Amino acid sequence: MKRTYLGEFEELVLLTVAVLHEGAYGVAITDELERQTGRSVSISAVHAALHRLEEKGMLKSQMGEATAERGGRRKRLFSVTALGSRALHDIRAMRDQLWESISPNVLPTLSI
Repeated sequence: MKRTYLGEFEELVLLTVAVLHEGAYGVAITDELERQTGRSVSISAVHAALHRLEEKGMLKSQMGEATAERGGRRKRLFSVTALGSRALHDIRAMRDQLWESISPNVLPTLSI
């Protein structure tokens, strides 16, 4: 099977969909990303990443119910697929392995 690589932003969007679970839609994902990262995030960048992740088979989407607060419009809700879950687990394992491979005292200590 060919491995699909993710950019940092795609990884963050995929993780955020997992965090929000059933409440993962464009605006909620954008708000959560801003809250978690402290960075300003464009809704259009989030939508583009969601589209790419869905094309890669790492996300799936479905239309939610219409809501009065959205003027009767429906939200597109996203969820992580088995492939997306596998990708996140692989990324975490690779990062953990790399962190564990760093010799003690190689990285300067941080004073926070």
